[in-house]
Amino acid sequence: MQVLTYAAALTTRIRLGVAVLVLPIQNPIHVAHQVATLDYVSNGRAILGVGLGRDHHYTEFQVPREHRVRRFREGVELIKALWTEARVDYRGSIFRLEGGAMALKPVQKPRPPIWLGGDHPDAVRRAATLADAWMGAGGSSTASFSRNVPILRAELEKVGRDPATFPISKRVFLSVDERADVARAELHRWFSTVYRNPAGTDASGVHGTPEQVREQLEELVALGANHLLLNPVGRYAEQLEALATIVGLRASAAPAL
Repeated sequence: MQVLTYAAALTTRIRLGVAVLVLPIQNPIHVAHQVATLDYVSNGRAILGVGLGRDHHYTEFQVPREHRVRRFREGVELIKALWTEARVDYRGSIFRLEGGAMALKPVQKPRPPIWLGGDHPDAVRRAATLADAWMGAGGSSTASFSRNVPILRAELEKVGRDPATFPISKRVFLSVDERADVARAELHRWFSTVYRNPAGTDASGVHGTPEQVREQLEELVALGANHLLLNPVGRYAEQLEALATIVGLRASAAPAL
């Protein structure tokens, strides 16, 4: 959050968020305060991205995996209450708060949007009831994203929400280069090292020349994505320039961010 607060001071228009915060290993009261502060200093530009995380997160932070879904659900409910209510009395099976109050409320009304990230169909269904948007995980495959979008839309209709206005996002790890073989090799090294999943290079990632990358991103849009989180895995300045060209932006627009 410190980095996002710094970014808030340097910008005026871009939205600021994290994709994603592993909520079950966090104190939701602390998270509510942090994001409310970010929303305040950015004049209403904060987004809270949350997810269940992976097994290693629980091992590293010494938090039991048991009841993690319940911790997640109650955490989201408590955060929403702290953002929107003057006095909070919350009695969950894990979290309890009596007479709680948060003096610094978010600028956004009724509250900052909550984006739920995940790949499992159960996570997708939770997004329809708990969150304001869904983000397909960066390590998840394009095929999985394609299967999950209809699940999300069906669940949204089931709970009386409009699928047409619900943000659907996909996080994309990518590499773009004028030489397609260079781009693929770079992304393959990254997936092999970070995810220990070399197959993710082609199943989940996007790589190739600028035109090839454009086509792959357009495929994700055709599958239902109306937001894309683009994560180059190296040569950041160079790739950001290439991506700006691909999506129709110009480097000269940067000072107006």
